[in-house]
Amino acid sequence: MVSPEFSLRPAVDADREVLLAIYTSTRESELAILAWSEERKREFLELQSRFQDLQYRSRYPDAAFDVVVSRGRAAGRLYVDRSGPGIHVIDVALLPAHRGSGLGTALLEVIVSEADATGRTLTLSVEGQNRVRSLYERLGFRAVEETGVYVRMERDPRPAGESGYPP
Repeated sequence: MVSPEFSLRPAVDADREVLLAIYTSTRESELAILAWSEERKREFLELQSRFQDLQYRSRYPDAAFDVVVSRGRAAGRLYVDRSGPGIHVIDVALLPAHRGSGLGTALLEVIVSEADATGRTLTLSVEGQNRVRSLYERLGFRAVEETGVYVRMERDPRPAGESGYPP
């Protein structure tokens, strides 16, 4: 598969609706089982999305909060903190139309290459049952800690010339 072309740009206030749509798409299955009105679900998701954004920005004040753009349109979000000794992927999420297209893999391959080139460990957290975990494992991440439903994963940098993927 050919990796899709994409670019990143800083998220701004004008992106609020698309960022809400991205967040909402990650929570749809959880909310589908609730007997709430669509209005109540939207209110809940708006509050949760704002809270998550405030939490991320206060915890990672020097991070890059980017919108992923593919074919000229917002396709997802990528939040990365490079301020410490390692690189931490705070969040990566794509709109449903872009999932399974190779875009997520392409995004992560860029970050993996950056971590390798700078000799930095790469970290992220994922829900233990999330199917994207297998992508992280293919890219060389390993589970290092389980906290509730989340698994913290790490990937050590590879020396130049060594494959970015495990054998």
